[in-house]
Amino acid sequence: MVSQLEGKVALVTGGSSGIGRAAALKFASEGAKVVIADVNAEGGESTVRLIRDGGGEAIFVSTDVARATEVEALVTRAVQVYGRLDAALNNAGISIEGRVHEISEEEWDRLLGINLKGVWLCMKYELIQMLKQGSGAIVNMSSVWGVVGMTGEAPYVASKHGVNGLTKAGALDYAREGIRVNEVCPGLIHTPMTAATLSDPVRRGRVVSRGPIGRAGTAEEVAEAAVWLCTDAASYVTGHALVVDGGYVAQ
Repeated sequence: MVSQLEGKVALVTGGSSGIGRAAALKFASEGAKVVIADVNAEGGESTVRLIRDGGGEAIFVSTDVARATEVEALVTRAVQVYGRLDAALNNAGISIEGRVHEISEEEWDRLLGINLKGVWLCMKYELIQMLKQGSGAIVNMSSVWGVVGMTGEAPYVASKHGVNGLTKAGALDYAREGIRVNEVCPGLIHTPMTAATLSDPVRRGRVVSRGPIGRAGTAEEVAEAAVWLCTDAASYVTGHALVVDGGYVAQ
């Protein structure tokens, strides 16, 4: 069988662990050359080794997605090494707990800088390259908390709602130019970000019991959805929020 992304070049931000690492490995298994970006160099290089050990091609570029110069340099490096950019998963993000009045201005600015401004900056420079090529697929990592609300994580919820709007606007702006823009909205997933919740039996039980499937998802399950959106199998899909949450928001 021919791999779905054979000869393509994919970029994954936040690729040092969790969903980002799983997606990078999935891109590679489908034949793509992968550019991994993260502020965590050790984790990013580890993902590169995993891909190379599996016979794939990958490089790591240390990148703070909240800084325009670093994001521009990331895309430039990808094109210098591999010649083009066909797919991008803008996955880098952080979470800060707190109700609206409990969040400091510094916390708000830091989270929005990474989770929303960072997605915009990545899209900006990815799109500049994809417009030169006349094709490309971008997937932004949102969340079920970008579809519905959640208590105790006001900045995170706000940032993910922002990603939803940015994705829809981007899809409409570039639909006639051969570029598709979609997003994935994961529910509770086993990742380093959710480790505290899932390691506490009481908290895990309270959260998991709300979902129809009755378990947390895996990073690999989210990666499958994200990578599929970058393949030709999804050629008629743009502006879509693909919810991967075990049925949580369907209730």
